[in-house]
Amino acid sequence: MGLSIWQLLLVAVLFLLMFGRGKIPALMSDLAAGIKSFKAGLREDEPERTAASNQFDHPKTVSKSATSTND
Repeated sequence: MGLSIWQLLLVAVLFLLMFGRGKIPALMSDLAAGIKSFKAGLREDEPERTAASNQFDHPKTVSKSATSTND
C-alpha cells in the first residue's frame, strides 16, 4: 500500500497550514546555525586534543652514555 499523490499533497498542505510559510525557513536557518556552532566548537577543541596527544606520542629517550656509569 503506497501513498498516492493526493495523499502526499494533503500532508504537504496540512504541514504548511500548521507551521506556516514563515516558520519553516526560520526553523531551517536556526538548525543550520546550530550545526555550524557545533562544528566550530569541535574545531576549537581539536588543537588542545592534538597537543595533549603529542605529549604522549613521543616518549623521551635516554642515551646510553648518560645512563651507563660502569666505564
